[in-house]
Amino acid sequence: MTTISDFLAPDHQRCDNLFAAAEAAAAHGDWDNAASGFSHFQDALLHHFAMEEGVMFPAFEARTGMTQGPTAMMRSEHRQMTDLLSQMADAVARKDSDGFLGDADTLLIIMQQHNMKEEQMLYQMADQALAGELDDLVERMRAMN
Repeated sequence: MTTISDFLAPDHQRCDNLFAAAEAAAAHGDWDNAASGFSHFQDALLHHFAMEEGVMFPAFEARTGMTQGPTAMMRSEHRQMTDLLSQMADAVARKDSDGFLGDADTLLIIMQQHNMKEEQMLYQMADQALAGELDDLVERMRAMN
C-alpha cells in the first residue's frame, strides 16, 4: 500500500529540483534554459496542486468533515504560489532577472513552509483518516499524469 505521504512528498522534491534548475539558469542569464526549466517547474507544481485539490483534499474533507481546516489553508497557499508563478512567467518573458529572482525567493519561502505543513501534518492526517482508501486515491492521483 502506498500512502499519500509516500506518493506526494517525493513529488515536492521533484518540484523543488525543477525550481532550483530554473532559478540557477535565470541567475546566470541563460534565458533559454530558464524559460524551459521554469515551464517544466510550473507544469509540475500546478499538476501537484491539481492532484491534491482534485483528489486528496475532497476525500479528506468528505471523511473528516473539515472543510475550513488544513485543506482550506493549503488551497489559499496554492493560490498565493500560483500568483507568484504568473509573475515569474512574466519576468521570464521579459528576461528580468531581478524580478524573477525576487519572486523566486518569495516562492521558495512559501513552498518550504507549505511543504513542511503538508508533510508533517496534513499528509499524516490524511493517511490516518483515509486508511481504507489509500490505494484508490493514490491510483486516481497517478492517473492524472
